[in-house]
Amino acid sequence: MRRLFVGLILGLGAFAGCAPRATRPTPEEEPEVVRPEKPPKPRAWLEEGLASYYGPGFAGRPTASGEKFNPQHLTAAHKKLPFGSCLRVVNMENGRSVEVRVNDRGPFVKGRVVDVSTAAAKKLGMLDKGLARVRLYRCADRVSLLFIPFGPLAG
Repeated sequence: MRRLFVGLILGLGAFAGCAPRATRPTPEEEPEVVRPEKPPKPRAWLEEGLASYYGPGFAGRPTASGEKFNPQHLTAAHKKLPFGSCLRVVNMENGRSVEVRVNDRGPFVKGRVVDVSTAAAKKLGMLDKGLARVRLYRCADRVSLLFIPFGPLAG
């Protein structure tokens, strides 16, 4: 019985060792490889929504950053951006734009993305309506030549 068992095991091993290898599928049989499309480019703008303005009634009152509000300065209130951030606000209704500095928190009305000062609202052409559909962009980086070391001034 033992010889039969050993013979059976050796026979199965020899039989398995002689089995043909699996063949590769022909090009017609290969499944089509679906490659993912390139991811979409990130949008250039930060936010889109309604802008409102706050005017002379708040003049001289402290902002969240601690400075006094001046409606004649190009400033804005934003919920999350750091104080001192530069934003380019573009009025999507007329194409006008203005660069403002974030110095306050707000707006606290649902659907609004920024409150701008009276001076900024005037440049955006939204004084009559009070609200405007806008897009917010980061300001373009400006490099001052005073801080670039070159030539004989480089130390």
